Amino acid sequence: MRTYRELFATKEFAPLFATSTLQVVAWSIGNLALGTLVFEATGSPLLSALAMFGPLLAQVVGATLLMSAADRLPPRMALSGLALVFGVGMALQAIPDLPITVRFAILIVIGVVASVGGGVRLGLLNEILPRDGFLIGRSVLNMTVGASQITGFAAGGLLVALLTPTQTLLISAALELLAALVVLLGLSKRPPRASGRPTVAQTWRGNSRLWASRPRRYVFLALWVPNGLIVGCESLYVSYDPSSAGILFAFAAFGMLIGDTLVGRFIPAGWRQRLGAPMRLLLAVPYLVFFFDPPFGVAVAAVTLASIGYSASLLLQERLMALTPDDLSGHALGLNGSGMMVLQGVGAAVAGSVAQFTGPAVAMTVMAVASVAVTLALAPGLRPGPALEPEVAA
Repeated sequence: MRTYRELFATKEFAPLFATSTLQVVAWSIGNLALGTLVFEATGSPLLSALAMFGPLLAQVVGATLLMSAADRLPPRMALSGLALVFGVGMALQAIPDLPITVRFAILIVIGVVASVGGGVRLGLLNEILPRDGFLIGRSVLNMTVGASQITGFAAGGLLVALLTPTQTLLISAALELLAALVVLLGLSKRPPRASGRPTVAQTWRGNSRLWASRPRRYVFLALWVPNGLIVGCESLYVSYDPSSAGILFAFAAFGMLIGDTLVGRFIPAGWRQRLGAPMRLLLAVPYLVFFFDPPFGVAVAAVTLASIGYSASLLLQERLMALTPDDLSGHALGLNGSGMMVLQGVGAAVAGSVAQFTGPAVAMTVMAVASVAVTLALAPGLRPGPALEPEVAA
């Protein structure tokens, strides 16, 4: 499968695509509004960064306790229920004068529940599409993230300026509820991919099987750590330039869209392994320019160029699927998604803490240097090798 026509002709891909689009737009609008609200109330770069990305830390709970549900829940029920929880959570954030502690408690609940969502969604994608269609399907969903974040952050910035952050949060909640409706109307009922009840024991057994493979460990770490450090840079946009943070977020999403389009549709299979390492470095190197406190136009260019490097994750996810048996595909993708979210939350917390003492620009530089160092350290375990064979399903 190599064309978008073939992809969208596949039954159920279109409603999955629409649901993902709505939820990313809702998340972008809601997170920008929440980060702005917290920064206005506290003046703290750390709390603002944690309001936007800190809930991702809560996904470690789901990754260690709940991830077996990704393959053991009916996908339609799970996806519609998750969208409903997100919508209610955003609506609660719109309550005026809500204490900061309550806001973060709500975000923690959302983060724990969201940990299962990536595995359910991507496991369903792996089920809907043939194996040779996973890369293009995943790239289109990533492109959706890029385009939707451009739309969401641009709309969020406009809405916050025209309305208020709390009113903007209600719009985000409404979009999540619409996504739940699309799931119910557009996806058919499917049985779970794996038998048995989702339990903590099943989650631990699946995690142990996935982590036992040395090649998979390198792939997971390369997916999680460098990206998480660069998301730490992004978490400082609001404190770096409060009036133009939406522009920086939008151009970061635009760069991601460019990268996903190139990798998913135009780069031949033979070039993918060769480009993996340069793309992982591209993600971090442009952020080094922030050390020199560049003009805003240069900052926008650096953010856009760096975000093209996020497309390296597509190549790593393709490698992950080649190393993973089908009965663990949703679990592996969910663990990857939760691990990425957790490390992004860690990155935001570390970046915010550094920025408290050095300022946002220097903190971005520190995070970029750390990302480059980790990428170089992991490179030996990710060198192109012979064709990969997945382990036999247990």
